[in-house]
Amino acid sequence: MAELKKFNKFREVMREIQKSGAAVYRNPVGTNDLVILSPYNIKYVHSYAEDSPFFLALAKGKLLGSECTKCHHKYATPRSHCMECGSETKWFDLPLEGRVHSWTTCYFGSEEFLKETPFNLALVEFDGVDTLLLSRLDGVKQEGVYIGMKVKAEFRKKPRYLISDVHFVPLVEKKVSGKQGK
Repeated sequence: MAELKKFNKFREVMREIQKSGAAVYRNPVGTNDLVILSPYNIKYVHSYAEDSPFFLALAKGKLLGSECTKCHHKYATPRSHCMECGSETKWFDLPLEGRVHSWTTCYFGSEEFLKETPFNLALVEFDGVDTLLLSRLDGVKQEGVYIGMKVKAEFRKKPRYLISDVHFVPLVEKKVSGKQGK
């Protein structure tokens, strides 16, 4: 077998892997790493069980949260039982507007999102809710995102019953114009 070419930049490695199926990458430590192409595909049957109302609501353009029936702790994500006291929860409507609590830009993603990199993920906070919702943040470049940015939910037109059926975009507030008195 012929000696594999050695590369210093990962993008060059990726091009070579696509061409020949393997490449050697000289990593920052100075050692050589063998990198191979290994396709992976699986079909998985999954039941949302008690979380089903959350995903069905996404298809209707709604966000549902979970509220503890005893201590009233509110979750922005589906929970059948409270993580604070263990009691059962009930569904409630989350607001469709919130704020960026924290965020990151992803330069690598799973197979589904790899072609869309880089993309922004945000932890969205809602008034009166005790936890955060992790979601895509679209419609804004990395340098335009900031903590406290007001955002609103948008939903996929053809739902796939996945968390990616919802994403957030910056909320553009309407400016009020009027005459100012002297």
